[in-house]
Amino acid sequence: MAPKVLISDSLSEAAVQIFKDRGIEVDFQPALGKDKDKLAEIIGNYDGLAIRSATKVTDKILAAAPNLKVIGRAGIGTDNIDKDAASKQGVIVMNTPFGNMITTAEHAIAMMFAVARQIPEASASTHAGKWEKSKFMGVELTGKTLGVIGAGNIGGIVCDRARGLKMKVVAYDPFLGEEKAAKMGVEKVELEELLSRADFITLHVPFTDQTANILSRENLEKTKKGVRIINCARGGLVDEEALADLLKSGHIAGAAFDVFKVEPATENPLFNLPNVVCTPHLGAATTEAQENVALQVADQMADYLLTGAVSNALNMPSVTAEEAQVMGPWLKLSGHLGSFIGQLTDEPIKAINILYDGVVSEMNLDALNCGVVAGIMKRANPDVNMVSAPVVAKEKGIQISTTNQDKSGAFEGYIKVTVVTDKRERSIAGTVFSDGKPRFIQIKGIQIDAEVGNHMVYTTNEDVPGIIGTLGQTMGENGVNIANFTLGRAGVKGEAIALLYVDEPVPAPVVKKLHDTGLFTQIKVLEFDVS
Repeated sequence: MAPKVLISDSLSEAAVQIFKDRGIEVDFQPALGKDKDKLAEIIGNYDGLAIRSATKVTDKILAAAPNLKVIGRAGIGTDNIDKDAASKQGVIVMNTPFGNMITTAEHAIAMMFAVARQIPEASASTHAGKWEKSKFMGVELTGKTLGVIGAGNIGGIVCDRARGLKMKVVAYDPFLGEEKAAKMGVEKVELEELLSRADFITLHVPFTDQTANILSRENLEKTKKGVRIINCARGGLVDEEALADLLKSGHIAGAAFDVFKVEPATENPLFNLPNVVCTPHLGAATTEAQENVALQVADQMADYLLTGAVSNALNMPSVTAEEAQVMGPWLKLSGHLGSFIGQLTDEPIKAINILYDGVVSEMNLDALNCGVVAGIMKRANPDVNMVSAPVVAKEKGIQISTTNQDKSGAFEGYIKVTVVTDKRERSIAGTVFSDGKPRFIQIKGIQIDAEVGNHMVYTTNEDVPGIIGTLGQTMGENGVNIANFTLGRAGVKGEAIALLYVDEPVPAPVVKKLHDTGLFTQIKVLEFDVS
């Protein structure tokens, strides 16, 4: 059955066509996002939800969406999505961080010009029939110092445009290296130095715990007298009341804001102050940007629903279409390894240690980790998936560690998973053969070569005669057909293991009869999804 996607906000018709062209059933209801009750009523019918900012995806909406796999936000901001609730439910949240970079950067430059030359006020005055030429004295940008807080994708474009305007550019960004700064033609500085030197300050960082109120009252008071502040990034980065006070005192000469702490902004301390330019969150409001983000979100969602490729996800490691194709068998293996050891483990898990050896060590380990953890967590919660599993593990206080190493054995690559509890450690290793099928190659340190079957029985025992006969006889007498079996042992008279492939799940009374023989130290009925 083809995946179904709901578009609940206004998106380009071209985005709708992308879904259709790729064989995805799409329901385009651009006004639905404003009706949360109606959205909750029908959202359970869809695999994907494509939105802009009008739709609020709350925990209640998510609770009504048992089939939802992905939410795609056409744009950068995802404040309208409860990402914690989505992660717990296993729903991927994607955005499109690159579709409106140029548009937002250009808006910041436009706002800088507007506040430098007092263009909005001069325009209003002229429209009113006044000719107040001497009233609107501006400043040039040429030769001025621009302080850029956040020199990432959008901030980098602003730096480039500012240099074209012959401005000196200083940047504060903890993630900006000296070499990259040199290539950009900007001077990397600490925040305090930027505040003291900049004639204009523009912000281009996301809103996080680290960036919230980055231009606090204290920091605003450290700025150069006559500075002008531009914010086209996110509300909450600047103390708006403190900025209003410093504008009134004359310490700050002007401000240009496209974003506000509370939106829609119907009132704000900055409103109606002289030389303050305000726009209603127009950073991405160009026809080109709206088209770009709509097309990108449609492509990303279609890729995920059809191929498993993950792009620009906020709660899941990204996996390209090429990676998904190459890693597909290894992702299956990671899930099977986790599922095997999860079904064997009855005690609370303290830690999960994952070793990647050889070719697999060069793959997307974050995604493979998610596969392992999801497999383990499914025993306690069958609804868990690669998105929700790390959240569940974290909530349970489980420590997850990863090690990767060069090829060290007979296989081109393998994955080994060790689970630690208060009582013991258990490990299992597996690989992918040239036929693309996952194999178990080691259990509890015992070498083995076993495919993965839908229904399996795992036993451990002391290596003594009669075990195979007992297994076969007990199963046969109780109508359980053994399709195949694999054996392994640590050594003569040492610990031995058996894996039986059966046609149907083994009933509990049959397992009890095996236990009653006293020959087995452990018996587990295992189920795997090998589809």
